[in-house]
Amino acid sequence: MDKNTTFTSGSVSKALAKFAVPVLGALVLQAAYGAVDLLVVGWFGTAASIAAVGTGSAFMQMVTFVISSLAMGSTVMIGRHIGQKDPEGAGVSVGTSVILFLAIGIVLTVVLELFAGNITGILQVPPESKEMAVEYIRICSGGILVIIAYNVISAILRGAGNASLPLLFVAVACIVNIVGDLLFVAVFKMDAAGAALATVIAQGVSVIVSLFAIGRSRLDISFSIRKLKIDRFEMGRILSVGVPIAVQETMVQISFLVINSIVNSMGLMPSAGYGVAQKIVSFIMLLPSSLMQSVSAFVAQNIGAGLKERARKGLSVAVGYGVCLGTIFFLAGFFFGGPASRLFTSDLDVIAQSALYLKGFSPECILTCILFSSIGFFNGYGLSIPVMIQGIASAFLIRIPLALIFSCLEGTSLLLIGLATPITTLAGIIFFIFCFVLYGRKRSI
Repeated sequence: MDKNTTFTSGSVSKALAKFAVPVLGALVLQAAYGAVDLLVVGWFGTAASIAAVGTGSAFMQMVTFVISSLAMGSTVMIGRHIGQKDPEGAGVSVGTSVILFLAIGIVLTVVLELFAGNITGILQVPPESKEMAVEYIRICSGGILVIIAYNVISAILRGAGNASLPLLFVAVACIVNIVGDLLFVAVFKMDAAGAALATVIAQGVSVIVSLFAIGRSRLDISFSIRKLKIDRFEMGRILSVGVPIAVQETMVQISFLVINSIVNSMGLMPSAGYGVAQKIVSFIMLLPSSLMQSVSAFVAQNIGAGLKERARKGLSVAVGYGVCLGTIFFLAGFFFGGPASRLFTSDLDVIAQSALYLKGFSPECILTCILFSSIGFFNGYGLSIPVMIQGIASAFLIRIPLALIFSCLEGTSLLLIGLATPITTLAGIIFFIFCFVLYGRKRSI
């Protein structure tokens, strides 16, 4: 099986599209985990169940995003080695990544199991939902090692230019998750706990399938068991890229959890409506996320090959794709938030709350494609410090303060809370324009 994309030659637009489409497909299916959880719980549970799964899955999504962001260091370094035609160096990156993330997974499992109750308290989960939310987080954190394994394997493959295998893995997991949700929630009436158990089992099956598939694929990586060890120099390079990205993503996700907490304090119906809206948002955001991952891999290989102009062209093409497609998502979110919310619940009050949030959020569909493409460009260059600065500043100086201000206004609604996000993204775009000018003058990019 040889479906690796060559980024250093040929049409830029075709190369990006060929890579981005399976990345987007994998992200769509991965987002379907939480969406199916919420959908099944919404139809066979209560508003309290929806709030529990909405908050619990939002927290676990944060953990997953941070892991995948840290793994971006592996994607970039493997891409660099392949661009330099250094399969041995790529193999050292793979071995170091496996051991590094195994250690991280063990630590995370212990921490999340011990502090699940504290986490739900911080997030101000409604009393009716707290016990279910704690159970959801504990079950998911018990399977954190398989979640990490999937994301590390995907990061390695994307660094090698292969986005087709991750799509296969997540497709298998999605099917298993749907079957598990229906079995545990609809048949066995396990509610939020059943949704969490189905997710963990699905990820485990995905990892097993991935190990078999990788053994039969041809990658430009020279890897053997003896390379399963920490190479200090390579780990330093991986972490120098991955840590700032992970810090940035952590701050962004924490800011959204703070907003979740603010919404939870507004009552059960806004909390449930926000939970539904976030599942729809998770699908909307897949387009910019796929662009970011694709641009990162594209730029990493081209910088490794010394092709700076081609790397810059890749960014321009990605932004063009994103704005065109993002406009469609904007129109869908602004005008059809209510019908989309009906997929997850029949409660009219919850649907109305969800639609309000989506209307305020919808400009983000266009703006974030520009922002995420820029983030992918800097990540691919290994210049992840500006990404970290932007993420922290946006989260704590703009998004959270705006959400707090909007939540305190008389007659406030989720429409205003949703509007805080596109305003924050616009500020991030302005920041990266400044960075492009600054690094361009230094001839660094």
